Amino acid sequence: MNQIEYRDYNPEKDKKAVHRIWLECGWLENDNVEPMDIMVESCRSIVVDVNGQPECLVVSFPGDIDYIGERLPLSCIGAVATSLIARKQNIASRLTAARIALDAEEGAAISCLGMFEQGFYNKLGYGTGGYDLNFHFAPSILNVKNSPGVPVRLTEDDWVIVHRSRLNRMRSHGSCSMIQPEISQADIRFYKGGFGYGYIGKTGELTHHIWMNGQEKEHGPYEIQWMAYRNYEQFIELLALIKSFGEQVHLVKMNEPPSIQMQDFLDKPFFHRQISKKSPYENTNRADAWWQMRICDLETCITNTHLQGDYVEFNLELSDPIEKYLGNKLSWRGVAGNYIIKLGDTSSVEVGYSDSLPILKASVGAFTRLWLGVLPASSLAICDDLEGSNILLSSLDKLMIIPKPMPDWLF
Repeated sequence: MNQIEYRDYNPEKDKKAVHRIWLECGWLENDNVEPMDIMVESCRSIVVDVNGQPECLVVSFPGDIDYIGERLPLSCIGAVATSLIARKQNIASRLTAARIALDAEEGAAISCLGMFEQGFYNKLGYGTGGYDLNFHFAPSILNVKNSPGVPVRLTEDDWVIVHRSRLNRMRSHGSCSMIQPEISQADIRFYKGGFGYGYIGKTGELTHHIWMNGQEKEHGPYEIQWMAYRNYEQFIELLALIKSFGEQVHLVKMNEPPSIQMQDFLDKPFFHRQISKKSPYENTNRADAWWQMRICDLETCITNTHLQGDYVEFNLELSDPIEKYLGNKLSWRGVAGNYIIKLGDTSSVEVGYSDSLPILKASVGAFTRLWLGVLPASSLAICDDLEGSNILLSSLDKLMIIPKPMPDWLF
């Protein structure tokens, strides 16, 4: 495939054209372009010109991901937008591949994105993540007994302290953080009518908070975009704060936090689901696997893997479809190759092949899902591009008992 000609985004030259792309895609309205400008101008944005005008834009921003307590460098593809006149020419795929490669060359071990549909980004090596649960419930049925303290009101102008609070939140396996504070500034302004409440600690820091927007301000639903807390006592206080809305607000929507089962905090959840069925304030929950990730630096990922159990050693025949979308000017070519992998308390990887070891064949997307703990090896062998002997798959199933990965950050 020929080299795609891309360049850095130039706000003075490209802003109007990029606004047009986003308007055509339906991703923003004419009166709400500022959040997009903040994100595009503060992050790593590249464009492709068609007839002298930008018609495709890809944006990424740096961050990190928690892998069982280790923090690994992450690149997040925050936006891929192509105008209607530049579709079906592989421009978006090739420009996204270039952005992934550039970020990998700068040290990103993992790349993540939020997908518009399953399948499109698999051709760039991404594998689908686990389900996030979104709960819809009447705040009055929260069964927390604590009384919340009086919070401070947070506005759009508080984006710096809000971002710092998000970075300092309790982290769990798979959780992602984006480094640049402008990401939170853009997130806050994307949600029209948004507002937040939080608590200031003894050091003057915002220790825990919620940010939400109200579709109908009087009775809701209120949609909580995120919560940030440093310990479970702070989490309970935020739930108590949400419960305090219950005399007026009939419904709240929020993602289930990591390592929490929200149903434990709801009084008679099945009863309230039944009596509110098909109403505007229906109590329910839904599951979506909306995010994808792919390994960009196999050595960094494997050497930072520490698992409890018997060592498993094998040959890995790893395929990576991204190379066909990369021009020859980029030095990073993906992670395809033959490797000897040893997984355990101290894990290792080396290029090569051993006749004495079993073979695992996998695409980078399927192997990323295995490594993250999205699904066991035996399950991936029937639903994804992963193949190995029953003995090897069983050994990997027993070793890779990993907490459910949850990004805990919408991107």
